[in-house]
Amino acid sequence: METKNFTITAESGVHARPATLLVNKAGQYSSDIQITYKDKKVNLKSIMGVMSLGIPRGAEVEISADGNDAEEAIEGITSVIKEHLGE
Repeated sequence: METKNFTITAESGVHARPATLLVNKAGQYSSDIQITYKDKKVNLKSIMGVMSLGIPRGAEVEISADGNDAEEAIEGITSVIKEHLGE
């Protein structure tokens, strides 16, 4: 299992557009990918799950991936987060 923590610095937090980008990127991998915020863990391949977290600016989130392409999945999701959501 691979995990990585991020701080969301985008002004609007994880709203519909970046959530869609994350879900689309996660869907490219066969691994089970989860996002955790405030002790709530949801499938990163589910737009409704991601949106239900209501992740604001300044939030600390953890992305975890478990499967054959877990490392590649974390790298791909990291690139989306760095480009659209923060560090």
